[in-house]
Amino acid sequence: MKQQRRSLLEAKRKPKMPRGQRHLVECHCILPQYRRAANTVYHKFVVFSEIDDSDTVVAKFAQCNNCGIIHKVYDICKSEIITHKEDLKSIKSIDDLSLTLPADVVRVLESYQCDLPAWEHAEFILNNEQWGTIITLTRDEADDEITGKALQIEGRSKISIVTY
Repeated sequence: MKQQRRSLLEAKRKPKMPRGQRHLVECHCILPQYRRAANTVYHKFVVFSEIDDSDTVVAKFAQCNNCGIIHKVYDICKSEIITHKEDLKSIKSIDDLSLTLPADVVRVLESYQCDLPAWEHAEFILNNEQWGTIITLTRDEADDEITGKALQIEGRSKISIVTY
């Protein structure tokens, strides 16, 4: 009984590992192919968010990849449009991240033409030493079967490409 209580106390003391999540946020812009649709279909774009020890999304700014408007992402799949701001210099770019990531990771992300959230995910994995985590590079669907490739970061200087 004492041992169970001790292990429960130790579990409570151990800080949770921060987590990262790729998710969609909705903009108010409409892609050209949906402009004449009977029901309005707003554009959605992918962002990468960090989730802290208390399971709270760390607020960040993201730019719509269609219209360029700035969003404040404050929760999973939730954002608010920032008015009167068309550009924020503080938003990380692929160029910024390519300077901080190992050359092998940069080469893989560039060769697969990965989007900004994939680059942010790679940075998050390396900064938090979450070895073994994967980043999807390609995803194909054929005959109700999903296949693809993923970048698996196994250490600061050890990566592999895995198929699924």
